[in-house]
Amino acid sequence: MPEETAQTRTIAVDMVARVEGEGALRVTVKGETVQEVELRIFEPPRFFEAFLRGRHYEEVPDIVARICGICPVAYQMSAVHALEQIFGLRVEGAIRDLRRLLYCGEWIESHALHVYMLQAPDFLGYDSAISMAKDHAAVVTRGLRLKKAGNAIMTLLGGRSVHPVSVKVGGFSRVPLRGELEGLKEELLWARDAAVETVRWVADFEYPDFALNYNYVALRHPDEYPVNEGWVAASSGLQISASEFERHFIEHQVAYSNALHCTLQGSPYLVGPLARLNVNQEDLTPLAKQVLTDRRIELPLRNPFHGIIARSVEILYALEESLRLMERYEAPPLSAVPITVRSGTGMACTEAPRGILYHRYVVDGDGVIREAKIIPPTSQNQSRIEQDLRLFMPRLLRLSDKEAALACERVIRCYDPCISCATHFLNLEIRRESIA
Repeated sequence: MPEETAQTRTIAVDMVARVEGEGALRVTVKGETVQEVELRIFEPPRFFEAFLRGRHYEEVPDIVARICGICPVAYQMSAVHALEQIFGLRVEGAIRDLRRLLYCGEWIESHALHVYMLQAPDFLGYDSAISMAKDHAAVVTRGLRLKKAGNAIMTLLGGRSVHPVSVKVGGFSRVPLRGELEGLKEELLWARDAAVETVRWVADFEYPDFALNYNYVALRHPDEYPVNEGWVAASSGLQISASEFERHFIEHQVAYSNALHCTLQGSPYLVGPLARLNVNQEDLTPLAKQVLTDRRIELPLRNPFHGIIARSVEILYALEESLRLMERYEAPPLSAVPITVRSGTGMACTEAPRGILYHRYVVDGDGVIREAKIIPPTSQNQSRIEQDLRLFMPRLLRLSDKEAALACERVIRCYDPCISCATHFLNLEIRRESIA
């Protein structure tokens, strides 16, 4: 029998829609077997860690906020917690509550953007939120108003909704009066009801049958759904402090990408809303638990496409938590805890909208940064995204190039990747080789 000629089939998408950043995906298939999946992040490195060196610690919150326009608070919070560990600070009371409230605002605006504008069109058969709005104007309007509610929290506490300017080591440059927070209450009450409807709405989407065995990694806190603080916990049983993070989570370079991959003891793992929800489900509010029960949503969720459900539940949680924190707030006498500068090394993890965000700093006795290391959640999820695509690809092999490309993009969008943070997406190239 003559040898069959190898065939190569290439699918190219110049820029994937509805993710933040640009890059490429290449899949090689031999016969019916997926040989390689390469998520190629080709944007040049941004060198934030390098140009933090030599800067004074007071500059760090403003600098790291520029890493991302969608989740600047996450970078600020991980940074200030790590630096406060060096200086021996423990921020409590109203300042701690305000930090948690500011972070809730970021969760709300980021999750609402993703749920309504970026991923919902995939389930409803639209190529964009703009085209979806023609048939679902009320739904899109609800999503935009939810995002605006989160932005309002960030603006009040941070000075502006993008790259806030009030966060500092020890607290804030300014704290609001109670009356200023009260001014947000009516809109947040509306948003809480809208978030309930959001969970109900996404629960009725039609999801692919694609349950996987993930190792979920998220912060865990003894008293609350984790945002700023907690130990690092994995569904595999790992429980460590942030200071132990680099002993277990290792970054490595891959030849085809400018962004580092991070693995846990050599294996991919999952961070983000799906992981947080599964690890911390008992710490949800009664209302959030009731909505899940009413929609017959059972945890843990093991389908990456259910990430939109997890994000919707976290919108609801963040709004309830915001209202709770506002209700008990009394303005503190000082906006920040006094600082005594000292040399040392500090590490911290907080929960960015997309998952745990790790920072480590080495500071000298003058408060100057001598070393910085940042591991964003999208870098941590890259190996897991590739693994998901490897497992999902066999069901796409009979599709046209265009259909396969769209299906791959939908898998990737489940993660809401912030490729700019990791250092961007998507050209898709599928190489098909027949077996001799």
